[in-house]
Amino acid sequence: MNYDTFLRFIFPDGMFDYFEMVQFKEFTDKVEIYFEEKNNPPEEYKNDKLESKGFYEEVRMYDYPMRGRSCILYIKKRRWFNHTQNKYVSRNWKHMAEGTQISSEFASFLKVLSHKRE
Repeated sequence: MNYDTFLRFIFPDGMFDYFEMVQFKEFTDKVEIYFEEKNNPPEEYKNDKLESKGFYEEVRMYDYPMRGRSCILYIKKRRWFNHTQNKYVSRNWKHMAEGTQISSEFASFLKVLSHKRE
């Protein structure tokens, strides 16, 4: 089993379709894992001209403990400038969570992510 396969085993199905793990920090009492949304524009804007403009402020989520240590996930949602509509856009995680093409576990993850942004 390679590293990527192992991570896919630990995190919700679909997580690595949309996010990339960019950092892992290990401490005596906790682990911190940092994710950034990949630069894959949302399907609903496929006909528009989008330009990646970085990320929104990161969201902190507490996950299941790992080997007796707290596990904290830091997640950055990407934003794009839509030149066609002259406004900033991002992936609609609430809409994604309601869809049927992702696992229920990843949908639950997305719902939590969406609620933390409101």
